[in-house]
This record gives sequence, C-alpha cells and structure tokens, in this order.
Amino acid sequence: MRSMEKSMMALLIVVIAVRILLRGATAVEPSPTVIVVGAGMSGISAAKTLVAAGIKNIIILEATNRIGGRICKTNFAGMSVEIGANWVEGVGGNEVNPIWKMVNKLKLRTFVSDYDNLTANTYKQVGGLYKKSEAQTAFDAADMRSEFSSNISVSMSAHRQEDISILTSQRLTNQVPYTPIDMAVDYYTYDYEFAEPPRVTSLQNTEPLPTFSNFGEDLYFVADPKGYETVVYYIAKQFLTTDAAGVITDPRLKLHKVVTEIQQSPSGVIVKTEDGSIYRAAYVMVSVIIGVLHTNLINFHPDLPDVVYRGATNRLWGTVIQNSALSCSVLNPLINQWKILAIYQFDMAVYTKIFIKFPYKFWPTGNGTEFFLYAHEKRGYYTVWQQLERAYPGSNALLVTVTDDESRRIEQQPDSDTKKEIMEVLRNMFGKNIPEPTDILIPRWWSNRFYKGTFSNWPIGVNRFEYDQIRAPVGRIYFTGEHTSQHYNGYVHGAYLAGIDAAKIMIRCIKEKDCKYNVMPKGT
Repeated sequence: MRSMEKSMMALLIVVIAVRILLRGATAVEPSPTVIVVGAGMSGISAAKTLVAAGIKNIIILEATNRIGGRICKTNFAGMSVEIGANWVEGVGGNEVNPIWKMVNKLKLRTFVSDYDNLTANTYKQVGGLYKKSEAQTAFDAADMRSEFSSNISVSMSAHRQEDISILTSQRLTNQVPYTPIDMAVDYYTYDYEFAEPPRVTSLQNTEPLPTFSNFGEDLYFVADPKGYETVVYYIAKQFLTTDAAGVITDPRLKLHKVVTEIQQSPSGVIVKTEDGSIYRAAYVMVSVIIGVLHTNLINFHPDLPDVVYRGATNRLWGTVIQNSALSCSVLNPLINQWKILAIYQFDMAVYTKIFIKFPYKFWPTGNGTEFFLYAHEKRGYYTVWQQLERAYPGSNALLVTVTDDESRRIEQQPDSDTKKEIMEVLRNMFGKNIPEPTDILIPRWWSNRFYKGTFSNWPIGVNRFEYDQIRAPVGRIYFTGEHTSQHYNGYVHGAYLAGIDAAKIMIRCIKEKDCKYNVMPKGT
C-alpha cells in the first residue's frame, strides 16, 4: 500500500504549450513571479519552498474546492476515513521520515500496522482457513524469492546491467507463484505495495525499496478525525494567511481553477483556466499527476510554426522539449519527442480501498487478527483485508484493497455488483450466516478526470536517463509531483520532497541564473 501524495491538482486537459517567438529582439524579463498548478502535497511543498526563498509573488491554481490532492478524507457511516493516502510508510529507521515528524507534531491518531500473523489468517477460496504450517510454507517461499530478487537487483545495479521485471527475477528462481495461496502471498508482497503486478514492475527501482531501507520498515495507519490532509494544511499555513478560525483566506490560493492551457515565450508564461481566466507569470510549476498527463499528450507535429499545447478532450498538438541536462542549446524536433515518450512510459497505478460496514462483527478480533488474506484462483480478487476495530472501535467495519485491472473493473460496475461479489467472498471465508452490509464506500480515482489513478509505479523499461526527462524543466515550465521523486515515487514523503527539489531548481534559475537543468525553447 502506498501513502500517496499524492495531489488534487489542476487538470491540464491540454498539457503544456510552448510558444516560440522567432523575433531577434531582446525580451523584457518580468518580475520573478510563479504560478503553481495544483495544491496537492507537491504543489504546496514547492510553493512553501519558493516563498521561504523570498519568491512570494506566487499564485496557486487548484482545480477542486480543497487542497491536499490524493490525501483526502471523507465521512463514511459516521467515521472519518481516508480514501486516498492512509499510511505513513517508512518509520523506525536510521533516517526520520519527514512526514512522520509532522504527523507526530500534529498529534494525529495513528496505529502501527501489524502483518506478522498473516500465516494464521489466510483463507482458502472455499473452506475456511489454511493450516498455519501450509501458509507459513507459502510465506517462507515468498521471502526467499524476495531476498533473491533484492540480491540480484543490487548486483545488477553495481555492474550497470539492464533492468528486469520482478517476475523475471522470480523466474530465475524457478519459483513463479501459481497456486491460489502462493498468488495471494505474492499479491500481498508486491501488488499491495505498488498497485501493479510483478510482470510490469521494475526490479532495480523497487528491490530493495529506499523508503524502507532509509526510513525503516514500520507502517502507521492514520485514523484521525482531522484527517491525514492536516499535514498538507500544516505546510500551507506556514506561508498562506488564515483568518482567526485558521481557515486559509490567502488570495494567492485560487480554488476551482481548472487549467486548460499553458503558453510559454521568452518573457514568461500565460496560464488559462476553464472559467476563462488568464494568468501571467515569469515561471510555472506544474504539479499535475502523471495519470492526467497520460490522457492529454498526443501526436508530434514538427511542421507547426510554433510549439503549442492546446485543445479539448484529451488532445495535444505540438511537442515537449526534452532535457539534455548538459546545456540550453536548441534540440532538433525529433529529439523533442523524448519528453512525451518518457511521460508515456511511466505507469499510473490504481489502488482502491473499499470500506464496508456491518451491523455486527462476524470476523476474528483481538491481537494478531487485524489483517487477513483471501486466496482465490483469480490473482488479486479481493485478496487483502483489514478489520478496523483498532482504528475505529465499535465500527463493525472492514477494508478490502483491490488494484490495477480489478480496480478499473470495479469502478465501471454498479456498487451493488461489487457488494454482491464481496459478500460471496466473505461467505466463502466465514460461512453463509453473516449479515448484509449497511454501508459501502468505493472510491473512483481512475474515473476522476483530475487524477486518472492513485500513484505512480516504476515499470520495467524506464531507465534513469528517461526518468530524468520526466522531471526535467522545459524553459520556464517546471515539473513536480510524487512521480518526479527518484527514490520515493508513489509515497507521500516522495511528493513532499519532490516539491522541495523542484522548487530549489527553479530558485537557482531565478536568483542565480543557474538554469543548466533547463532545455530552452527555440528562439529564446
């Protein structure tokens, strides 16, 4: 499971427009103002960093009615639950996770997630629990595969060998999971963390995982009425003004502003929104989620007189300038496609947490029962379950996680069909005489035009150079988001740190004229 940025940011229905002026006259530089597109964790983190550096003349454009992005609470059957990021992942190590620091400072209510007793809580497709010894064998085999994968990943990286998928590393052990219980344990090990299966997930960029290597292996479940989003508001209120009640009133934060077009010239940028507003600045920081970028990049047209990104309903006419990280020299149109290709290659995963409330508990409770697995012949079919008695005492609620294709399938069917499937699974585990649920909550991140998924996953086939192209600035247009965090993509702390990193690159360019990371559009 991933704690996600994870950010509710302004949609680029048409992503980025770079207008190239071929005039020889010297453009007049505007004052160093910045527009930040999106008020999720990365956008807010970047904005705070800019303001702290003295760049206070900023505007934040947010598509929705709130800040926080994919860190989002909602009311479910009288409980305040997190439909997006839910865990602080990476606690207890030599380094302190910056999100954990803030969560503690804010005294948010958290609970360590204890997965140690899963061997005693793994259910057959039909027929109740597996014997603990049988489940232990499956978990031991999974641990051996994971250890082998981690060792081979370190070796391949040291020798600069080409990356492989996690599944390929499993094939090297001749132990690819294929029984229901082996597939369930494998799903828990990988899909539950990355939201995509081992066949598509990069080995070298996930084994070992820096989040746990650097920050520690503990995970804390956030279950506070104030919401996990309190962390984002805490950061925002350090630079945005509030009223006496603590509500953000700063005019620099503009909600309900859906970005439709960004233009760039030698003298600055122009950002247009769905309501017809036009904003001008010297630079723009785009914190749009990569799933939205996927749906709004299209063909390359080298014959256009200008490089323009515009249109409606998922169309982009133009190109993106690629970052060489070497100079600001003009690159030919063919190379400019690399930016688009790099963005297309990186994955946007879908991770769905389904909450179900019942009139009474019919599942085991007490120590060592918080999490349980369901082993089905179809991999990933309602596999990972969590009973919420510790987090929400007396709630009589369960949480089941689905990912990837199952998430997309479930989002497209009526909730009544999903409830029926869930009840069949629960009856297979706990018997026929269990009650119908009183409430069910099914988030739909993939279907939401402002997200198109939940967090990024590093797939096989994307090397470090291509990854650098994803986060590379293009002239006056900068990029941030959890997907731009080299070591922590997909995590809340990755989103937070990526915002800081992108802002620092922009600050060096604005204040010190050190723009070596940028590729400038032709004619500038």
